[in-house]
Amino acid sequence: MASAEGTWSIGQARIQGNPVVYKYTNDLPAADIRQKMPWLTVVSWKYDGSTRNGMPPTSINDAMIRLEDGLETIEGRESDYFDVYTATGNHLKEFVFYIADRERFMASFNDTLRGHPAYPIEINFYEDKEWSELIKLQRNFSTGR
Repeated sequence: MASAEGTWSIGQARIQGNPVVYKYTNDLPAADIRQKMPWLTVVSWKYDGSTRNGMPPTSINDAMIRLEDGLETIEGRESDYFDVYTATGNHLKEFVFYIADRERFMASFNDTLRGHPAYPIEINFYEDKEWSELIKLQRNFSTGR
């Protein structure tokens, strides 16, 4: 999920012996914006990657790309949410956001994906006022600012 305003990096790690590819933003928004978005929001898609070293099969990957294309059009970017990273591998795809309001985000999320097929996803919210999850990921790849 690309941003016109910031720069993104790609990194690879290994989890349980499987490669995991991360695409993440290098930049943190200003502190006042981060304070308005305390909810780490993780959209997870579990799949069977046993034949592909933990990576998704082609047909599932194609569906994930359609989902990602839809997620890139959610209204309210930078005012209601920031997309901060994706992770693919070890039988799991994650789309990760920081958001201001769970109900507003979910309404926009559902409106955006109206007409899409039902995806086998889970959505979890975690309070992370310091944006520590993103900062930790950036530090792990030595790009934190």
